[in-house]
Amino acid sequence: MNQQDEHPLSETPLSQRKGFFPIAMVLFSFTFFTGTMFAGGKIGVAFNFVDILWITALGNFLLASYAASLGVISARSGLNTVLMGRFCFGNLGSKLSDVILGFAELGWYAWGTATLAISLVKIIHLPEALTIPLMVLFGLGFSITAIIGFKGLESLSKISIPLMAVLLIVSMYLATKTIGGWTGLNQVQPTEHLTFSAALTIVFGTFASGATQITNWTRMAKSSKVAVWACLISFVIGNGLMVLAGAWMAIVYQQPDIVEVLILQGLSIAAVIMLCLNLWTIQGPTIYNVSAAACHLIRSERRKTLVMVSAVIGIILAVAGMYELLIPFLLLLGAIIPPIGGVIMADYWFKYKGHYPNLATAHLPQFNWIGLSSYFIGALVAYNSPWIAPIVGIVVSVVCYVVGISLFSAKTVKPSQHLHID
Repeated sequence: MNQQDEHPLSETPLSQRKGFFPIAMVLFSFTFFTGTMFAGGKIGVAFNFVDILWITALGNFLLASYAASLGVISARSGLNTVLMGRFCFGNLGSKLSDVILGFAELGWYAWGTATLAISLVKIIHLPEALTIPLMVLFGLGFSITAIIGFKGLESLSKISIPLMAVLLIVSMYLATKTIGGWTGLNQVQPTEHLTFSAALTIVFGTFASGATQITNWTRMAKSSKVAVWACLISFVIGNGLMVLAGAWMAIVYQQPDIVEVLILQGLSIAAVIMLCLNLWTIQGPTIYNVSAAACHLIRSERRKTLVMVSAVIGIILAVAGMYELLIPFLLLLGAIIPPIGGVIMADYWFKYKGHYPNLATAHLPQFNWIGLSSYFIGALVAYNSPWIAPIVGIVVSVVCYVVGISLFSAKTVKPSQHLHID
């Protein structure tokens, strides 16, 4: 494959579109992430079991709906999030979304790299001095599937997803048996305090960045229907299972880490397999997202080169201590990422009426100040909101953009020469 094999700076042509199964498998691999279980664990010690079920269901339905909304636009236009950003933020203004989305995914990549190294040292009882060398090794190794591209991610997911699902279900069964079945689960009382809105923000925040960049794969979907169903199923089932499993383990063992739980259950070998497969599965798509943002940031087609550069930066962040910052990081992402998607959705449906012009020939301003202002207002309000920050950010940014376009933009958009599929 050449450096331009996945069109990082242009629409995905119809000849390279894919059906439901390959898109869904990659999205499932993206949502099966142990970091989500840590977030679920925070919820598990703060609510009773029935409330946990409601929070998990509602949080993941909202997240899936958000992802599917962007998935529809990307499938119809063939564009990913950073390319859509040119329309709503301007040619140069779109670099804002490149930096924010790249930062978010780099943070996740650093966290996952550090988690695998630290956990393996603990499980296998390796010398502490090997922690940093292992971070370097894994940080570079994870990038292999991203360098290969969509085919590499799809191939890995076919192996990892079924195995991880089986391990999770077996572990949850053993945990339920340990605590005394459904009766025991319902009798456990919360030991920490967390508001309902904060819990939903954590659920949404675990994949706020991922859902916003889901377009890197849904733009390859053959139809918008394929994109919607792949998003809904992968997020509700995949991300939902991870959140619920983390909460489940926190109730039973006061420990949300599936690896630690598997060790407590006497499944140490399974714990190592689970950890390696899970993190390798998620790290590939994560660093792929970073490279997509980086390609757009510097307007380069050299995606594979930028995968390696991004991996090195991720390793540096891992060594610097990203492992300790997960929950503050999630709350921040829940506020600053969704408004990007809100502006994109408002721009596509309200300004462009569901049809982007061809990116190469579109006459776009350097800065779309209405889009940029709407984003900053949405992010600021979300960050300071006592309500569900991601939803607040999306709604505020959409409203600001629609009002701004109505008041200050007199131009009409002619939807000619566009790539569009239903």
